[in-house]
Amino acid sequence: MNKKVVIIGGGAAGPKAAAKLRRLDPNCIIDMYTQEDFVSYSACGLPYFVEGLIDDYKKLIVRTPEQFENHGINVHLEMKCIKILPEAREVIIKNLKTGEEFSAYYDILLLATGARPFIPKIENVDLENVFTLRTIHDGIKIRETMKKSKKVTIVGGGYIAIELLEAFIANGLEVTIVEISKHIMSIFDDEISCIIQNFIKEREGDKVNILTDDAVVKFEGENGAVKKVITKNGNVIDTDFVVIAAGVVPNTELVDGLGIRKGFANTIWVNNDLQTSQSGIYAAGDCTEKQHQVTYRPCWLPLGSTANKEGRCAAINISGENCSFEGVLGSAVTRYFGFTMSITGITEKEAKRSGFNVISVLVNKKDKAGYMPDVRNITIKLVVDKNTRSILGAQAIGCGEANQRIVSVSSAISMRTKIEDFLHLDLPYAPPYSPAIDPLLNAAQIIHDKLEKEAKEFN
Repeated sequence: MNKKVVIIGGGAAGPKAAAKLRRLDPNCIIDMYTQEDFVSYSACGLPYFVEGLIDDYKKLIVRTPEQFENHGINVHLEMKCIKILPEAREVIIKNLKTGEEFSAYYDILLLATGARPFIPKIENVDLENVFTLRTIHDGIKIRETMKKSKKVTIVGGGYIAIELLEAFIANGLEVTIVEISKHIMSIFDDEISCIIQNFIKEREGDKVNILTDDAVVKFEGENGAVKKVITKNGNVIDTDFVVIAAGVVPNTELVDGLGIRKGFANTIWVNNDLQTSQSGIYAAGDCTEKQHQVTYRPCWLPLGSTANKEGRCAAINISGENCSFEGVLGSAVTRYFGFTMSITGITEKEAKRSGFNVISVLVNKKDKAGYMPDVRNITIKLVVDKNTRSILGAQAIGCGEANQRIVSVSSAISMRTKIEDFLHLDLPYAPPYSPAIDPLLNAAQIIHDKLEKEAKEFN
């Protein structure tokens, strides 16, 4: 009898697992259930659809239900899994259009339920024109509202907030950002976040108002729609609509009460094979705990790239082959009108919290030969453990080629490279791409010299 695999979730990990599993096992039965009316699309592309860089949301769709069906994968739209019965190996599914409930048997169950936007405790948060950005329908509504608005407030100052800020500024809106931390993009070290914040303020002037160390406590409306935002510090902001971009929380309620082990930040615990603590049940994507490759501690870093890799790895294991997912570095990148913000590993503040004996350096360099007409500045911060001399993390920002430097560091961290070995990396050079000595190697050399000086003074 052919093995039946049920996948719950149609975002990134679920469809990736379904497609990979079909290639590995042509005979298994695959049923994928999603409560949305779309499947397999790039949620990461939604801010660019809102901006108008992508003119049609259909371009964000990676694979349609019909394309899955053509490969023998059964896609069930607007179907919500409301219960798991592990002993019977069944899931209870609710048809969201008819209200009907039915059971579906599985040999293997893959939970790819993702995450949902975190909604802070804000009075009148249910007013009209208060949005989050997670689905295609969210993107459509925000884009339509943006086109008939002049002012918008963004609650939060992370990646999605920055990408939406670009979208709104490009469309002529006045934007207010309210961020609870002392800087926007607080995932970076403070001095890097400060540079990002200053760049935005200098570029946009009066078009962007950034309120940090503050929080939204209340919305006020007219005729049922939001019109004012009230903050903890007493700021009153006139607005035409609001987008809450204050982070996400994992969708893990399905496993509550089943004895399935939970992990960091209320995620689902999985081993390196993406198996949960319950036999026959796997999990992948934003709903699962990760292991950080630098700290070796549990963490939760919900990223689309990670979800795709986990979906692929889970499928390999479900098929009977072997794949071990060894963890994450949290490598990420975004931009704001050509200003790149990229990161990998851990920051200096995180390294200190984790007990590392830290040394770091901040350098500002040209991204290519100084005589090139398109030369730009980039700022790089490199973080190293004094005791082992291993690279712990890096941050690179600026209007030049910052992200490619982070790509190099990410590989080096994964290979447990020490700073003296990193200095000997044969990075490619040509005037349009880099100075003769790459800024990354400049940063590494400064740290190496500091470490050597400290060692001599100690001896």
